[in-house]
Amino acid sequence: MTNSFKSFLAPQMEQYIGYRESLGYSTKAVARLRLLDRYMVTENVTTLETLTPLFFLKMRTDLAIDPNTINSVIDGLRGFFQYLVRIEFCQYNPLTGIPRFKRNNIIPFIFADQEIEHLLEVSWKQVRKEKQTFFLKDMSCCMALQLLARCGLRISEPLRLKVTDFRADERTIYIRKTKFRKDRLIPIPMEVANHLSNYLLLRNTLLPADNYNPHLLVRDQAKGLYKQQVRDYFNQAVKEIGLTQPKKVIGNTNISGPTPHSLRHSFAVNTLRQVKDRGDSPQNALPVLAVYMGHKKYTYTIYYLKLIDADQHRNLVDFMIKYPLRL
Repeated sequence: MTNSFKSFLAPQMEQYIGYRESLGYSTKAVARLRLLDRYMVTENVTTLETLTPLFFLKMRTDLAIDPNTINSVIDGLRGFFQYLVRIEFCQYNPLTGIPRFKRNNIIPFIFADQEIEHLLEVSWKQVRKEKQTFFLKDMSCCMALQLLARCGLRISEPLRLKVTDFRADERTIYIRKTKFRKDRLIPIPMEVANHLSNYLLLRNTLLPADNYNPHLLVRDQAKGLYKQQVRDYFNQAVKEIGLTQPKKVIGNTNISGPTPHSLRHSFAVNTLRQVKDRGDSPQNALPVLAVYMGHKKYTYTIYYLKLIDADQHRNLVDFMIKYPLRL
């Protein structure tokens, strides 16, 4: 089996994954099903009759993960059992009445404008020039960070870009297969377009002409970058500028450390702050920003209004860490 499920529901799990893939859904269901699969093997569950609401309440308690993740797992498994009901493999969905945990508040890490500049400057200095393979991969990582920071992309989006998705004459990039399966064409800053054009000249010089690689950002002559390479490169730059800090949980609030996704959050917050500093209304800029960032719902973009002052946001986080609530 491609996903190596081992429980008695392995065939149905494989079938469900195939069904979701045929509809164009993401592969997140695999991880959720794998949790259930391992748990059933550990608990020696071999029949449907054992899978009662009480079983899933116990599983929910036994999972050593945060409440937000548990909610996502339960929601995913609820969808799986609804599918089993629909194909008449079982008679009822045992997760129908399982309540959700109260979601933790999340305070994302927000880079100030000057910290973004420092981070990108350091990332260019990290490029290793000793070997061609290192040089090309590091340059690709730098371009990925630029696209995250300057255009607010998700980490997967620059890694999916093809050479043909960048249109230098229009200064645009075409984003395919987004989180919500919606393509979008966005303009990019002149600086980013120039860097991409220079990167492509370098890339075409270093890669053999007879071995075409369709990926815009590459790690070698045959393959594109993968996420962990960008994360490692980002973490090295963050460490260099002295902003490394672990995620903290205080009460029901998760205070995030810097991650590549922080660059997307920072792009949104700093863009709205610049609109405000110009004397315009950040509220009026939200519809354009929502489309640019590929948000499915307008409400997702409204969230950034709460984080619009980067300095006050950092002071709040520092205060909560220094003086945690005693609950």
